[in-house]
Amino acid sequence: MNLPSPLKARLEKSPSAVISIFAALATFCTYSCMYAFRKPFTAATFDGLSFAGIDLKILFVISQLIGYTLSKFMGIRLVSEMKHHHRALSIIGLITFAGLMLVLFALAPTPYNVIFIFLNGIPLGMVWGLVFSYIEGRRSTEFMGSVLAISFIFSSGFVKSIGKWLMSTQHVGEFWMPAATAGIFLLPMLFFVFMLEQIPAPSKDDKEHRTERLPMTKKERREFITHFLPGIIVLVLVYVLLSIIRDFRDNFVADIWKELGNNDASIFTKTETPISFAVLALMSLLMIVRNNFKALQFNHYMVIAGFLITGISTFAYTHQVLNAVEWMILNGLGLYLGYIPFNVVFFERLIAAARKPANVGFLIYIADSFGYLGSIGVLMFKNFGKAQMSYGNFFINALYIASVAGVILSLFSLIYFNGKINRENHTPESEKTV
Repeated sequence: MNLPSPLKARLEKSPSAVISIFAALATFCTYSCMYAFRKPFTAATFDGLSFAGIDLKILFVISQLIGYTLSKFMGIRLVSEMKHHHRALSIIGLITFAGLMLVLFALAPTPYNVIFIFLNGIPLGMVWGLVFSYIEGRRSTEFMGSVLAISFIFSSGFVKSIGKWLMSTQHVGEFWMPAATAGIFLLPMLFFVFMLEQIPAPSKDDKEHRTERLPMTKKERREFITHFLPGIIVLVLVYVLLSIIRDFRDNFVADIWKELGNNDASIFTKTETPISFAVLALMSLLMIVRNNFKALQFNHYMVIAGFLITGISTFAYTHQVLNAVEWMILNGLGLYLGYIPFNVVFFERLIAAARKPANVGFLIYIADSFGYLGSIGVLMFKNFGKAQMSYGNFFINALYIASVAGVILSLFSLIYFNGKINRENHTPESEKTV
């Protein structure tokens, strides 16, 4: 995958805008293909099926989440230390293994197939960090990362729509549908990983403005965490809130729409597509903020705004000011307005402003590990503590709690990093800009 190619040679001589667009599309398409190996099964409801007192769909979601969470903890070390020439084959191997597990998930009898949905989650959790490593540490990382991150929104809805179509139109069973959906995306995934390998390395200008991103040693990881410990703890808590709500929405949106009486297969795409474009536009605006310290502040403001939109839109929906479609679009916009900065530019700009050895993969995998751990806990609470509560009402209550707590924690983080970085002379006036 690392052999020189005419395409890569041409890109290395191309304007930075051309490289940015190419890299954005390559990363977006690659990660979108990954979603076809992870999320299609959530389009099924598995009605009337349970095991040991646990709703079968919740059991599948929890099992995959446990595997995915283990992967995130593994990624703290593996992704942060990954050599660049190993990335492409690692991505292909991880996604292909996950696809094989979906085939075994379909073949194995229930409830033993829960083992294979667990194994499906283990490799997939490391794909994000590997894909993002192709575009971090660049002056246009906001734009490229924003395009990549809307795959969270667009692809999740898109693969659910395909899964729903396979079941309703092609009469594919609920247990075979995930493998069938993944099979559609296998060859495209191989092609897009090849495209990733054609992306040129960051330029000298990129490295001067954003710091060079290299694999981290154990000592460097420990030093970075120790240096910013209070702020990182708060940021992780904010991310846990966002991950819990976003993941619950993503996994059970089909059930929520069913409770609302909407079984349209295209509803996922209809609600998630406008969110994708809105978040992309807002995130891309951060490209014009050249100063890393100011950009870090604006990231905080964006997260706070996201929590406020989520809480206010939910209040408006429960008081019949908004209809269900409007509410789902707005609560999704608010959640992703908070969630996507963490996955794209929040840690990117923190590293650049702090000017300390680090890479985004290390920080996001710390946050992701605890975020998915929180998701597992909430699902267990829903099944055993609030089993009689509908998915929709549980979601509404969770949105209220997360909105209030998220605003408070984000304000604390803003104050902490303002003081910390200012004391270390990385003020807007003194920080080097290019």
